[in-house]
Amino acid sequence: MRFDIVSANPKILEEVLRHGLISRAEGKALVSTHVHSLRDYAEGRYRQIDDVPYGGGTGMVLKPEPLFRCIEELLSQREYDEVIYLSPQGAKYDQRKANELSLKDNLMLICGHYKGIDERVIRKFVTLELSIGDYVLSCGDIAALAVVDSVTRLLPGALGDGESAITDSFQVETGFDYPQYTRPAVYKRLKVPAVLLSGNHREIALWREKKAKAKFRKAKRSNKEK
Repeated sequence: MRFDIVSANPKILEEVLRHGLISRAEGKALVSTHVHSLRDYAEGRYRQIDDVPYGGGTGMVLKPEPLFRCIEELLSQREYDEVIYLSPQGAKYDQRKANELSLKDNLMLICGHYKGIDERVIRKFVTLELSIGDYVLSCGDIAALAVVDSVTRLLPGALGDGESAITDSFQVETGFDYPQYTRPAVYKRLKVPAVLLSGNHREIALWREKKAKAKFRKAKRSNKEK
């Protein structure tokens, strides 16, 4: 699987991509990640990639020229299953969408910055807008990393335990994991629940299901109160 990431902040991406799960998956030839710096496609002495918005207002907008040049070059080299723009107005990104994207071969991710990107880029190239949540980030590169990580971990062989990805939080019905414990069984007089030490797998499964559902109900109540 290939990820091409178009960015105004390539160092943010490159530092993270060199470590952890994504790096290990690259070492296994499961994924390949390619970061494309917008400044490489900008013109002029200062390689300007942003400008003030038409109509006034604060902030800066990423210019269309470097984005068009970069995206057109990439599209001339291969077909993409999706050209994704990470934006606040995008569809909410969730585990179901991660599952869908994990079945693709080539994904292009466009990272916004400042006040976003010129609308003409979105209308011309973007096939999918995604938002990772209702909050403000300093740049779309952080959102892009979340997408790449969540998709990569679903690829067969990416995780050490092949079962982990399908039993993770948000893959199960409630969307919440059950409480987890490890050794020692008693620490500072705090004990692991007896059922987990019983060896009765049916009872353990029922306990875990009950606890996960309780977390789910508690979260729903909390959200309603807000």
